[in-house]
Amino acid sequence: MDGSSCYDALILFRSRRPEFSGSVEGETATAQGNNPVCGDRVTLSLRATDGTVAAVRHQTRGCAICMASADLMAEAVTGHSVTDALELGRQFADMLETPSSQTMVTEEDVLPVGLQAFRPLRTHRSRLRCATLPWTALGEALTQ
Repeated sequence: MDGSSCYDALILFRSRRPEFSGSVEGETATAQGNNPVCGDRVTLSLRATDGTVAAVRHQTRGCAICMASADLMAEAVTGHSVTDALELGRQFADMLETPSSQTMVTEEDVLPVGLQAFRPLRTHRSRLRCATLPWTALGEALTQ
């Protein structure tokens, strides 16, 4: 697979075998995200206790990018503080919105490797919303 493809092997794998699909028992927040342009839909449930994201699950109907983004997001934020989870979402969006000709100095140090699989989307701008939709729903759930 060349570096310009928006379908990294990890994205394909996690879209086919999501590890964090379903719903959280004892949820403390839920949120939904819809992309009317492509039809992606994400429903998140999470349990946050004492300022920490204890569990996140998603029910996603959509493309491989949206499914993988929701699943890798759930993995990345579980066990982190609410503040850190929101910051990770901001950094993920920044990574995608930074033109491919520019490199963020600390990007590779900050984002988990799995989230960096979405970096080629910088050149596939029409797919950015597919990747950020779960993160938008997470932000809504964490700020309720």
